[in-house]
Amino acid sequence: MRGYVIRRVLALLPTLLLASMIVFVTVRLIPGDVIDLMLSQNDVAADKRSREQLIAVLGLDVPMWQQYGRWVSAIVLHGDLGKSLWQGTPVAEQLLARLPVTFELGAIALVVGLLIALPIGIYSAVRQDTGGDYAARSFSILLLAVPSFWLGTMVVVFPSIWWGWSPPIEFTPFAESPGRNLQQMLLPGVVLGAALSAITMRLTRTMMLEVLRQDYIRTAWAKGLSERLVILRHALRNAMIPVVTLIGLQAPLLIGGAVIIEQIFVIPGMGLLLLEAVQQRDYPIITGVFLMVGVAVMLINLGVDLTYGLLDPKVRMR
Repeated sequence: MRGYVIRRVLALLPTLLLASMIVFVTVRLIPGDVIDLMLSQNDVAADKRSREQLIAVLGLDVPMWQQYGRWVSAIVLHGDLGKSLWQGTPVAEQLLARLPVTFELGAIALVVGLLIALPIGIYSAVRQDTGGDYAARSFSILLLAVPSFWLGTMVVVFPSIWWGWSPPIEFTPFAESPGRNLQQMLLPGVVLGAALSAITMRLTRTMMLEVLRQDYIRTAWAKGLSERLVILRHALRNAMIPVVTLIGLQAPLLIGGAVIIEQIFVIPGMGLLLLEAVQQRDYPIITGVFLMVGVAVMLINLGVDLTYGLLDPKVRMR
């Protein structure tokens, strides 16, 4: 197991390097120049001298490949992701401050999505072609058709119109007040989790139907085992491997969806930080956020692969 994990981590390094190159180059191709934006914001005369001085101070006076080399060297040698072009604060500090917020939102959304998808998917498979099955499938199609950003907007707008209530704008950290924090995070977590539950629900139903047709399940029924025991111990465990794979594949969607949800509910996570950085063309923050997201997605998929061995003893990590 240890050797497998080490090999997988080493195999992730070339992928991470290639992804960092793509992100580093792409963010600098965004229309608009950060130098022009800074000069206009600071009311500085956009003459040649002031422009050249600002370019030199920000380290943008060298070719892009040299900027990338400096950036990668600082990360490898010192763990330094650079500094914000606007605030001058270390990017790592900003990411560490925002990461727990996005992680909490993603964890709540994942838990909510599984609490919705797994029971309904299992029930729909066990009660195939019944009224409950048709209702469950219609519900999953509805969740697939409704975008999370639209649902989040409606959740914010209509309660404020009908009942004069809207989600709190001022964010409360979990360490400061867990109760108020969960009250603020639960609603966006439900919105994001509902959008992710639809496809998981349908896959759970499909895999459960396939497993329930296997010979060993028929044998378990013939032996007189209870329905609860057959479903939970024999069928569900074997049907979960593709579902776990899907959960790993949904990690980028979970993080990408959090960008919009954080803006709608004014949650100071990495998504809101990324939007602010894009508006200001703050290249170090943009590349730092994408690098952090890439590492998180790779580690989540590694964890998914390790989960296979727990679900199916026949899977060996070598």
